[in-house]
Amino acid sequence: MKLRTIENLDLRGKYVLLRDDFNVQIVDGTITEPFRIDESMPTINALRALGARIAIVAHRGRPRGARNMEYTLQPIADYMGIKLIDDCLDKSFMTEMHDGDVVLLENVRFYAGEESNDPAFSADLARGFDIFVNDAFAVSHRAHASTVGVAEILPSYAGKLLASEIEHLTAVMENPSRPLLSIVAGSKVSSKIGVLKALAKLSDTLIIGGALGTTFNYATGGRVGNSLYEADQRDTALEILEYAKQNNCDVLLPLDKGVAKTFERDAARTNKDFTEIEDDDVIIDAGIQTTERDVAAIRNAKTVIWNGTVGMAEWAPTWSYGSFALARAIAEQTRAGKLTSIVGGGDTVAALSACGVKDDITYVSTGGGAFLEFIEGRTLPGIAVLENK
Repeated sequence: MKLRTIENLDLRGKYVLLRDDFNVQIVDGTITEPFRIDESMPTINALRALGARIAIVAHRGRPRGARNMEYTLQPIADYMGIKLIDDCLDKSFMTEMHDGDVVLLENVRFYAGEESNDPAFSADLARGFDIFVNDAFAVSHRAHASTVGVAEILPSYAGKLLASEIEHLTAVMENPSRPLLSIVAGSKVSSKIGVLKALAKLSDTLIIGGALGTTFNYATGGRVGNSLYEADQRDTALEILEYAKQNNCDVLLPLDKGVAKTFERDAARTNKDFTEIEDDDVIIDAGIQTTERDVAAIRNAKTVIWNGTVGMAEWAPTWSYGSFALARAIAEQTRAGKLTSIVGGGDTVAALSACGVKDDITYVSTGGGAFLEFIEGRTLPGIAVLENK
């Protein structure tokens, strides 16, 4: 895949519409994890150095096409130390810009035309700009006005972050060092059928954990108690297991789980084998045996792809045991030069940060859904429009 990039562009005095992904969690006006913002800075700084006049278009949350100030980008503008333009369609600020200036436009999803990729809205958004740069890999699986619509109007290019995402993921998908271990967790089999099949075909070993693993345990006859799982995905789970077998992929399902009687952060934890789980038990984390086996698999791998925590990692320390153990093992092997590690997904990245190992991972993707769809082999509309044909 060959993308048009910002390298060698003459941008002095040019107005650049830059799509970034700033969909970060904000609690009481404070950004709790600025990872996506920080990862966007190399492109912003490169464009500034080239003399561009930059307006960043971004979104946060799901305001459903209405101006809901619960989702304002003001805290992000404050974090970055730049001006927030109150309306993403306002152009009046442009006459006051100088080379190297940067502003942030208010939430583009305040308009219904964004998610519907309305041509008129795309034209209004693009008006006055000379080029478009997409640096928002995490939303490039969406055919929205700010990812596809404006790219079809303006000369369009990939930013440094987006280009780096594609480069690293493509290298792992096309020529991984083996053995390749993939770890997929999360809540729903129904939302990850495609990626599970893609990884079952690509990987030497596939670990299925979290509530995803609970569904697979249910499908293979395990006791799941009063836990989150998808009973209607039993046949799908069995089909995926058979598909993995046909592709010589060894699937590792949970052996035991950390359970409680209530789904609460402060609930007392007990570790139980699946044969011991009672009807009123709630599964909240990976068990000790499962975690020890999975850590051993990590130490035998040359490449690891990880998406999805295997428990409620945000409920540390009681329920973060499994996810933190995986994060630390992956980081340890990567630091030692024994492993190439690719991690994606908001909860998973948050777990890396919480146990202090994010900087030790080979590549941390800003994408969640886009990360999975790229691995699955789907065409991402916001990237396809940037390809050199």
